[in-house]
Amino acid sequence: MDRATDAQVGARQGSQDAYERLRAAIVGGRLQPNERLVEADLIPMLHASRSAVRTALVRLVQEGLVEHEPHRGAKVRLVDEQEAAEILESRMVLEGLAARYAAQKATEDQVAELREIVNHMRSSLDADDLVGASDLNARLHARLLEIAGHRTVSRLVAMLNPQLVRFQFRTILTPGRAEQSFLEHSAIVDAVARGDADAAEQALRDHLAHVVEALRSPYRATV
Repeated sequence: MDRATDAQVGARQGSQDAYERLRAAIVGGRLQPNERLVEADLIPMLHASRSAVRTALVRLVQEGLVEHEPHRGAKVRLVDEQEAAEILESRMVLEGLAARYAAQKATEDQVAELREIVNHMRSSLDADDLVGASDLNARLHARLLEIAGHRTVSRLVAMLNPQLVRFQFRTILTPGRAEQSFLEHSAIVDAVARGDADAAEQALRDHLAHVVEALRSPYRATV
């Protein structure tokens, strides 16, 4: 490999590293919605070159995590409740399809793993650990996607999910929502265990439809 090729590989890796670090900072909440993303500040923060930072910003604009305003530069994009509801409605269709595939493909070991996640969710709720239950919720959804093995659905959901970071724990704080969510997840896993593709898809759609309702509820608790 000659020096020119080495330099190209290094540049690509630098851009990838900058993208991953910046994305993690946004998804993890280190950078808040509407916060300005100034290149001069991002270079030392990401330990990256100016060109790598610019490339990372372009990619994140394409993903919907960053927006660029003429004459003002880039900032973390704010997703409001209406858009969050629309994202959840999109996931309803995508993840419903994944649940259908999971019901058709799941092995006994995989079903046992899903049931174990649900059991841990029950334990978290009994301990009044809503954050833990929310994390297990995300883990169950992710595992269903993996079992389904539908690469396009997984890719699209992975693009949508980071935009819901602000709302991750809010719906589960709606009175009665945590217990209802547990029952909905149990129904999804039961359908997958039976190999009932229609019921699995419908159960997951119903679950996310109820999440949308909780998001829009005037009685929703905030964090």
